[in-house]
Amino acid sequence: MFTNDMMECKQDEIVMQGMDPSALEALINFAYNGNLAIDQQNVQSLLMGASFLQLQSIKDACCTFLRERLHPKNCLGVRQFAETMMCAVLYDAANSFIHQHFVEVSMSEEFLALPLEDVLELVSRDELNVKSEEQVFEAALAWVRYDREQRGPYLPELLSNIRLPLCRPQFLSDRVQQDDLVRCCHKCRDLVDEAKDYHLMPERRPHLPAFRTRPRCCTSIAGLIYAVGGLNSAGDSLNVVEVFDPIANRWERCRPMTTARSRVGVAVVNGLLYAIGGYDGQLRLSTVEAYNPETDTWTRVGSMNSKRSAMGTVVLDGQIYVCGGYDGNSSLSSVETYSPETDKWTVVTSMSSNRSAAGVTVFEGRIYVSGDLQQCESGWHAQQALPARSRLPGEQDVCLRGLRWLWLPQHCRDVQLCGRPVVPDCPHAHAPEPGLPGGQLWAPLRCWGLRWTVKPKLSGDV
Repeated sequence: MFTNDMMECKQDEIVMQGMDPSALEALINFAYNGNLAIDQQNVQSLLMGASFLQLQSIKDACCTFLRERLHPKNCLGVRQFAETMMCAVLYDAANSFIHQHFVEVSMSEEFLALPLEDVLELVSRDELNVKSEEQVFEAALAWVRYDREQRGPYLPELLSNIRLPLCRPQFLSDRVQQDDLVRCCHKCRDLVDEAKDYHLMPERRPHLPAFRTRPRCCTSIAGLIYAVGGLNSAGDSLNVVEVFDPIANRWERCRPMTTARSRVGVAVVNGLLYAIGGYDGQLRLSTVEAYNPETDTWTRVGSMNSKRSAMGTVVLDGQIYVCGGYDGNSSLSSVETYSPETDKWTVVTSMSSNRSAAGVTVFEGRIYVSGDLQQCESGWHAQQALPARSRLPGEQDVCLRGLRWLWLPQHCRDVQLCGRPVVPDCPHAHAPEPGLPGGQLWAPLRCWGLRWTVKPKLSGDV
């Protein structure tokens, strides 16, 4: 304004339209003393002033402040404000928050006050985090009923963007079809009939509009994906933790672990993520720490009885089991279980052979351990299953005595397994052969429609 040949550079007094006086004063003081207090009352006016004065650092700080305080009751307003101020990062964060918390957002006053175009855009999104399509229907109907006289005619357009065929048949008959707004609208009834035909006549499904029968992303992707520790390209153990959000389709850094860990065991119990044992670059570890995603903090918990890395880790009945592993000298056969309630590790029955980097999973109350990593050979070895624990009526404490390991037939393919025994359908992968608990048999596992999809890389050198 003052450095270019504009009319203001020749004026003694300039009126700044839309500028909050207190915000301008705070920004001028910041230019002299470097101090600025951002709070709920002044954040928007400060952001507008910083944008006008091209103070990018202040603008970024205000965006961060708003992003950290997103809530189902304010996220729609924050998104609109971010769009007005051309704050792309804040806009994307608010958008992702709306999709992730759609059910709660749909109950807010901001949602009920949205114009039709915004509601249509929302209910048509693949990224909505809903347990079922029925929640989207209820949200749209609540929006219409908020101003029934004005919004009633919009119902057919709304329903055409809702994936009614994915609702339960009972819900379609008892809830959707019986609603008075739907019953009095011919176009709405046609959409309900189409959804019912989807269930009654499967052979006609290919003729329905594809988007109307496509599941929302979050009905098939459960939660978040964490990458914990590991090795970088130089072979150094890392304390880095990253999380992948399937909705936003990006990786973000979490607070790092207190200890660098590679070949670490990871388990999730009661909303906490446990990093168990591993290798810090010099020693195998017995220490364990738990991550709380709500507070983004790590807390040390009880250590294992043995140091180990490359162990198999599973959760059964709310307790963590670690099977085998490597202690720096040899593979282990020992098994330990951790109770989050008592914060104690207990040694239970060992496996019949030493195993490290084995595949471990739980099926119908049993722990299955498959294969291991040998120094001199790469192959599958005999599988073992830990029978489910039995409890007496009324018994609360789990009795760990009497556990025993059962041998299952040897795998017939010559492959090496690290992690859980699941292999995608690709031309260069052998099909896994799961043990059937009911008999001493292996059966090839057939997978339909599985394919690899490229996702964003982790942000670090992992």
